[in-house]
Amino acid sequence: IVTTLAYLRENGDPSAYTFQCNGKLATNDAVIHCYQNKKHGTVNLEESFAESCNSSFANIGLSLDVNSFQKVCDSLLFNQALPTKLAYSKSRFSLTEESKESDVLQSAIGQGTTLVTPFHMALLTSAVANDGVLMTPYVIDHIESHSGEIVKQYQPTTYQRLMTKEEAALLQQYMRAVVDHGTGTKLKSKSYEAYGKTGSAEFSSLAEHCHSWFVGYAHQDEKHDIAVAILVEEAGSGSSVAVPMAKKIFDAYFEE
Repeated sequence: IVTTLAYLRENGDPSAYTFQCNGKLATNDAVIHCYQNKKHGTVNLEESFAESCNSSFANIGLSLDVNSFQKVCDSLLFNQALPTKLAYSKSRFSLTEESKESDVLQSAIGQGTTLVTPFHMALLTSAVANDGVLMTPYVIDHIESHSGEIVKQYQPTTYQRLMTKEEAALLQQYMRAVVDHGTGTKLKSKSYEAYGKTGSAEFSSLAEHCHSWFVGYAHQDEKHDIAVAILVEEAGSGSSVAVPMAKKIFDAYFEE
């Protein structure tokens, strides 16, 4: 999601992008493999996103200006305080002009020294769903007296705009493609529309050692949207473990 936004801000026209995926991308410094070395063939930006093509996003990373990439991450609250009083860890993006090519490749697919918390990803996902505007997170909806009278009602407040409405709309389109024909098809439903992005975060040199990630949201006209960030440690791919968990949450919330 972050790398896609960086590409959009630097290049503007998403339709201009194309890549031939042979299952891996090799440079003088490193090799990036797609999950289980899957060959995705010729992909555009939306297909790269929907199919979670590591090779394509590593290629995008090589094309980006590192300083511009850093500015995008700064605008999304990496390396800084989040708008909450809850305890949390800061997310980290550490690329510089002195970074090795291998670091750039890894960062572009969310690996390497890049660190992000589920809470932060839930905030970013909610901002995408909210047309680019991040609301200030809060825990308590209202306080009642012993007799059931509402003593205090808390109201949502805007924190800041993280991306333009047009940028958010394109990310929404891509996150919908993940569910329509990508790595999140298990989220298809007749009663709500789901949007998301899967992730398989390797934590050792063994490819099968992965944390299972999913971030996304779901919409139904009759209820407020719900956004989730799911991380299952050492569980495998995002599509095989985290996505079915998201489906259970969405089904319960929308009472499917």
